[in-house]
Amino acid sequence: MTAVDAALQAVDQGLDGALERLFAFLRIPSISTDPAHAAACQDAAQWVAAELASLDIPAEVHPTKGHPVVIGRTDTGAARRVLFYGHYDVQPVDPLNLWQDPPFEPHFGETADGRRTIVARGAADDKGQVLTFLGALRALKESGGRLPVDVTIMLEGEEECGSPSLPAFLSAHAGALGADLALVCDTGMWDPKTPSITTSLRGILHTELTIHGANRDLHSGLYGGAAANPIHLLSRILADAHDADGRVAIPGFYDEVREMPEAVRERWRSLNLSAEGFLGPVGLSIPVGERDRMLIEQIQSRPTFEVNGIYGGYIGEGTKTIIPSKATAKISFRLVADQDPAKLWAAFAAFVRARLPADCTMELSEGDGARAFLVPPDSPDLAKAAAALEQEWGVKPVTIGTGGSIPIVGQFKQRLGVDTLLIGFGLDDDRVHAPNEKYDLSSFHKGTRSWVRILSALA
Repeated sequence: MTAVDAALQAVDQGLDGALERLFAFLRIPSISTDPAHAAACQDAAQWVAAELASLDIPAEVHPTKGHPVVIGRTDTGAARRVLFYGHYDVQPVDPLNLWQDPPFEPHFGETADGRRTIVARGAADDKGQVLTFLGALRALKESGGRLPVDVTIMLEGEEECGSPSLPAFLSAHAGALGADLALVCDTGMWDPKTPSITTSLRGILHTELTIHGANRDLHSGLYGGAAANPIHLLSRILADAHDADGRVAIPGFYDEVREMPEAVRERWRSLNLSAEGFLGPVGLSIPVGERDRMLIEQIQSRPTFEVNGIYGGYIGEGTKTIIPSKATAKISFRLVADQDPAKLWAAFAAFVRARLPADCTMELSEGDGARAFLVPPDSPDLAKAAAALEQEWGVKPVTIGTGGSIPIVGQFKQRLGVDTLLIGFGLDDDRVHAPNEKYDLSSFHKGTRSWVRILSALA
């Protein structure tokens, strides 16, 4: 029996014990956004530190201005080291009345098609996922006594509230966190039978634009037709930001945009993601992005300009006939690899300025952004992880991009100089952040087995 086979057997035989540990973890109401649960976040940090200690992995609970960061580290002299990141905090449970059972009393459930599930807040995001990795370490140690790679484990308690303490922590502990590769288990599968590896994350740029006209609100009967209306100006500027083919029309916007390799695009094409399947559940049917791009490209590998909110003038009950003195829009850009948030902010400022009458002014808040992240398609570690997942699941994993942003991954690249593979086992129906959150039992079990294979392959 090989070392991998012995560890896989240990996973199977230890499943009941692994579930007991998961249920104990899920009972801790570690809601990071609510000060009333600060003590529970401390309890969760101590719980994971004790779990690491039970694996003979020395762990420290590091205080921050918010909730603690737990660091565990092995030093066996293995040829390679991986950094595993996860979080022990969870989302609030509101609305509580929509939960079928108390959110911090974990129990087994079943989906309509017969899949067994673990139901509790945090089951999929991210406690169940974290314990798939720790479970693999336990099985490897119990079956062979030695890990194939050295591991550094970093578990934070503020992911669900924006990780405000993490950048400073990374800077202060960069030396101790060095690794050959980072691993994150906070993503999902393509479907219940097909694993996936997330290899790109879009970056983000937030800004707020205000157009100022007259020095006060004006009577629309007296000034209408002569005075500039900031709402009209703002609306035109925002409309001009896209052309008729769905492309962003800001000059220079696509200068640094990289084309995905044709092999990746061909793989995406074979997934047959349709507008009906993707947009249908939210009541839409027609993609509005770049017309010459597949839907999957529009949401994964192409940059975007979106208006998140717009307001100005009178918005109360009834009418008030004014020309407002100002109008505001909240705007976000989703960025792809090599796009510089600061450069795009400057380009947008110039785009707006060129469309303003001489007697009107603009305010554009300083852009708050994070760069995109891309694992090179020819990465040897990507190939090793993909082969390990195929061994476990019997199908080739899908390599995908994620339209959302996970700033920690960009920070790993920027501050630590390491690439990240995002390999998770969540499913679309896990109701993450919603009432009755669940994690499939097969995701937990086979996810643990998958990490055994991946860690062995990475060695």
